[in-house]
Amino acid sequence: MAVPGMQQRQSLALQQVLSPQLQQSLLILQTPLLELRNLVQQEMQTNPVLEELPEDPGATERDEVEASDDDTFKNEFEKLASLDEEWRDYMAQSASYSFDGRRGSKAADDKRQFFFDSIPVRETLQQNLVTQLNQTVVEAGDRKTAELIVGNIDDDGFLQSTPEEMALNSGIPQDDFERMLGLIQTFYPAGVGARDLRECLLIQLRRQGKEHSVEYRIVSEHMEDLGRHRFPEIARSMAVTVEDVQKAADKIARLNPRPGQVFAAAPQNYVLPDVIAEKVDGEYQISLNTEQIPHLRISNLYKDIIASGDTQTSDVKDYIRDKIRSGKFLIRSIHQRQQTILNIAQQIVSRQRDFLDHGASHLKPMTMAEIADAVGVHETTVSRAVSGKYMATPQGVFEMRYFFTGGYQTATGESLSNVSVKQAILDLVKHESGSAPLSDHEIVQILSERGIPIARRTVAKYRTEMNILPSHMRRKY
Repeated sequence: MAVPGMQQRQSLALQQVLSPQLQQSLLILQTPLLELRNLVQQEMQTNPVLEELPEDPGATERDEVEASDDDTFKNEFEKLASLDEEWRDYMAQSASYSFDGRRGSKAADDKRQFFFDSIPVRETLQQNLVTQLNQTVVEAGDRKTAELIVGNIDDDGFLQSTPEEMALNSGIPQDDFERMLGLIQTFYPAGVGARDLRECLLIQLRRQGKEHSVEYRIVSEHMEDLGRHRFPEIARSMAVTVEDVQKAADKIARLNPRPGQVFAAAPQNYVLPDVIAEKVDGEYQISLNTEQIPHLRISNLYKDIIASGDTQTSDVKDYIRDKIRSGKFLIRSIHQRQQTILNIAQQIVSRQRDFLDHGASHLKPMTMAEIADAVGVHETTVSRAVSGKYMATPQGVFEMRYFFTGGYQTATGESLSNVSVKQAILDLVKHESGSAPLSDHEIVQILSERGIPIARRTVAKYRTEMNILPSHMRRKY
């Protein structure tokens, strides 16, 4: 009985010592630029030892970081990122059983809520899904699979890559992706994780307990007719009245076709890129946007108070010492965030040179695991670092997640991204004959002749995502 007790006390001590630093460092890494500025300003209001350098802060800030042993902090930072997953595993195990023998407990739920709820001012859909995942008891391997799925969900809430494609790119069995996708589709908002509009609406209807309703049958069996308002045809096929179909259509219209938009920010006129990639004398130069983040240092006044004799009480010195430690950790965390984003950006630019020169049709497949290996960080660190961050390029401003995409192997052994394949489909449709538009099967044949292996259902999926109508609806008479 003594050993379990000791293990429990050790776990409680760990949560008290590591959790605040873990939360702050990971939060700073994943926070977008404008929100980071607000976070730093809030920290300055609560920590009197921090002061902002109004001009030419580079050397002083670097001295502050180097004096704090930056290399050691980098190692500690990665340990914290790894510990994040280990701690979530521990919490999941703790939540597995309660004293009455049932799976889960309110105490465990409260712990997970306390440790892993993010606190950004405005939460994105992806951040919210990760939070819900953290509060769900899953194995470590399943969590990684689920996080890959979340990374492929767009801001509207739709899955942009099939389980088959994700399995091919990651080496994880397709069945695992199908199973974890089923889990994510139970998350809020209803309809998230759907592969198309039909599945999105069906998920919402199932949540409402309407599996046997007229509207469910219409969405399931007559989606195309519904979109073209062929109510009489639907009524005849279902053996109901046109009035019944009209009422059902009105209820369907009240469902949310873009569930992820509940997390959308108010319309903004611009976004601020964290990274700027410019071509100078034929080579790309990468720089960080540091103008929005206050440059900090520890005030010499408070350093002198600590170094002075016994003019201050021990309580005052302890308070100042604690604030100095907290301030140094904040400075190091910001520095590490910037360095991590810069390292990732350098890898993106070096691997996506053709995209930067020629555009979306030349985007190459690239995974977060590959970049993590090249940079020397954990894969989840890459995921957090690119979340909500933007890069300004000669082709425009892109979210850094845009550059991570699965792809295809052409007949010549060349790697081609999903985005490039979509662009190829779009180009074919743009140049097709109006009187004889290309069918999905014909598009498959043309792409196959170009050495791009693709299934007809994938062409149909990509076409739908790009809002391209079926061939019979594109025909011009």
